[in-house]
Amino acid sequence: MQIENTSGQGKQAVVPPQIDRWNWGAFLLNWIWGIGNNTFIALLMFVPFVNFVMAFILGVKGSTWAWRNKRWASIEEFQAVQRKWAKWALILYALMACAFVAMFFAIGGMLKDSEPYKLAQAELLQNTEVAAALGQPISLGNPSGSFQVSGPDGAAHFEFSVTGPRGSGTAYVEARKSLGKWELVRMAVDDDASGHRIAIK
Repeated sequence: MQIENTSGQGKQAVVPPQIDRWNWGAFLLNWIWGIGNNTFIALLMFVPFVNFVMAFILGVKGSTWAWRNKRWASIEEFQAVQRKWAKWALILYALMACAFVAMFFAIGGMLKDSEPYKLAQAELLQNTEVAAALGQPISLGNPSGSFQVSGPDGAAHFEFSVTGPRGSGTAYVEARKSLGKWELVRMAVDDDASGHRIAIK
């Protein structure tokens, strides 16, 4: 029995049960998907506070709205198009995740080449109390925190992991740049095993 094609007939259109299900394209691409599927209620994604809830509403109701708001050649065409939306949404989110990770490591690498980090590294590696607690050799992780520079002056607050054969910890650093020269203001290492804080500076 052939099912009547009711697509594009508005609110009164009967929605086939095969397509009345969660729509990943609508959920992930929301307003972009909405424009492509004549479902302009998706533009509510631009309304603060409403947008969070609207994403889930689009996931639940998106297929129904898209079927009623746009003419489709068949149920099969509708399903194929919605699968493409879901596929491109997943590709886009994967690319965004890769870009974020790449940016994170790039920034970490840049900070690792900074003068405040190198000063902190020198202080830490020659500290006998840290060596006694964590063992040697000690390896240092990428720093994360805030670095601000304005002409000859600046400030830095950052942390990085510290690992040795006997244990690991976290180094916390505060540095200041004055008249073009960086200096460490405060620095300490928290030993994960003992919970003891080793003051270095």
